Amino acid sequence: LHELVVLTGLYGLWRTAKKLPLTQAEGAIERARRIVEFQEAIGLPTELSLQEFVVRYDWLGWFSAAYYIGMHVPALFAFLIWMFVWHRDAYPHWRNGLVFLTGTCLVIRFWRVAPPRFLVDLGYEDLSEIFGPSIYGPVGTGVSDQFAAMPSIHVGWAAVVSFGVVAVSTSPWRWLATLHVIITMVVVSASGNHWWLDGIVAIGLLVIGLLLDSAVRRRRAPTPA
Repeated sequence: LHELVVLTGLYGLWRTAKKLPLTQAEGAIERARRIVEFQEAIGLPTELSLQEFVVRYDWLGWFSAAYYIGMHVPALFAFLIWMFVWHRDAYPHWRNGLVFLTGTCLVIRFWRVAPPRFLVDLGYEDLSEIFGPSIYGPVGTGVSDQFAAMPSIHVGWAAVVSFGVVAVSTSPWRWLATLHVIITMVVVSASGNHWWLDGIVAIGLLVIGLLLDSAVRRRRAPTPA
């Protein structure tokens, strides 16, 4: 019950905070263009080429849009339940990493960054509008702030699930869990909702959170006699 209250409280805070502010877009487009230039400078492939490939195949476009919308929250809660029930000793470490990741994402999101789908002059489209269903309407409506692309909470939460399963499980099939973060990274970019850099930063924040949690635990551990 304690964990249920903590997690639902944090989830409610996240749901509330990510809707504010909904309409402030100052500098968002310009920062998105700078991200494009930076990614080109370091040699990352363009998200546009990935989106153009996905759009050629209706089933792939539909899958990308559906995965982006449908797997985000359920996979995380399924992971937390699995971890709490079957790997209780490791659960606090990954929960704390998740809290750090989500909290820092909520702070960084006020540094406004537009997602690729807003740069229509570069050829980007919103796959949700093409293949449906769409969770976004006009700016200022919908379930989420549309100018908070950096960092990608989708990729960050998927990384929690994938890395957590690989780290804790002893099954030889555990490596299949990495497909979740890989597919999420691809679909958030192909759908026009995130830049590659958004996902990279989110994964980096998770790693920092886990390292900090480990460091605190070492400091609190009793000194051997």
